[in-house]
Amino acid sequence: MNETESEIFPRGEKNPFGQYFIGQSYLAMLSTEQVTIGNVTFEPGCRNNWHIHHAEEGGGQILLVTTGRGWYQEWGKPAQALSAGDVVNIPANVKHWHGAAKDSWFTHLAVEVPATGASNEWCEPVSDDEYGAL
Repeated sequence: MNETESEIFPRGEKNPFGQYFIGQSYLAMLSTEQVTIGNVTFEPGCRNNWHIHHAEEGGGQILLVTTGRGWYQEWGKPAQALSAGDVVNIPANVKHWHGAAKDSWFTHLAVEVPATGASNEWCEPVSDDEYGAL
């Protein structure tokens, strides 16, 4: 798959949260009303740091994979391979990361589940050893 194959939403600009990623990602906000939805595109090998979507009530995130191949992993669990059409429901307060496979662009819609007391905590990067073992 090439970098633009089957993209249905705009790629957007370089991700303003890039300091929390290894590699280059792009972000296009599709909705900032009612429910926040961002189209996030990862270049091959790009992944975000471990992070937590905190909430007192409700919250979490839903990933809707639209193109490419990637990974999702919760702290203490094995990584899950992802491809177009996959849906990941991430509960609030769960440490996790997601990103592209080494040899594939990867795009997902990130849907923020409405929450009371919502905040994001960015943690340590996914190490090259952890990622390389996938």
